[in-house]
Amino acid sequence: MKSTSNSLIGSLRSSKRKILLITITVVITLIVSSMISIWLSEVTNLKVPSIGTIKTLGVEAYWDPDLKNESKTFDWGTIYLGTARNITLYLRSISNIETTLLLNTANWTFQNSTNKIVAGPSDSFPYMNLTWNYNETIVRPGETVQVTLTLSADPSSDFIEFLIANDVREFGLDIIISTSEYSS
Repeated sequence: MKSTSNSLIGSLRSSKRKILLITITVVITLIVSSMISIWLSEVTNLKVPSIGTIKTLGVEAYWDPDLKNESKTFDWGTIYLGTARNITLYLRSISNIETTLLLNTANWTFQNSTNKIVAGPSDSFPYMNLTWNYNETIVRPGETVQVTLTLSADPSSDFIEFLIANDVREFGLDIIISTSEYSS
């Protein structure tokens, strides 16, 4: 009987060690997985605030259909990777001829937390895309056309690496809207 109780006590001591080891392993695993989850949520929710400048040739850009609030700069707000933001503009042709409209970008700039520019200026940036819903219809002199500009941010790992490595905090770009008579 004494042998059985010694065997039972030895087994319990061995089990306590195993239980302690399992408990420690579970706690460490939970801590590490929580840290990884927090890091991944920060990476996948990367966001960049922005400012845009509108430059026009042959047209005027307005915020309202009554053409009372001219638009020269605007804030896209915060752009999250893998998402898109829209802005609606009203473009009035000040050209003397029938024409079509053109959209271009320039001077993409990315600034880090110390306001140092880490990229730009260039005519384009491969990780962000600006499009619009204008369908190349003819615009007559004085005619107003409503357009929606869409800015999207690529969720690629290359862009995430660029943002993290350069500590990017904000970006800006020039949006150039012109009539075809001003194209080269």
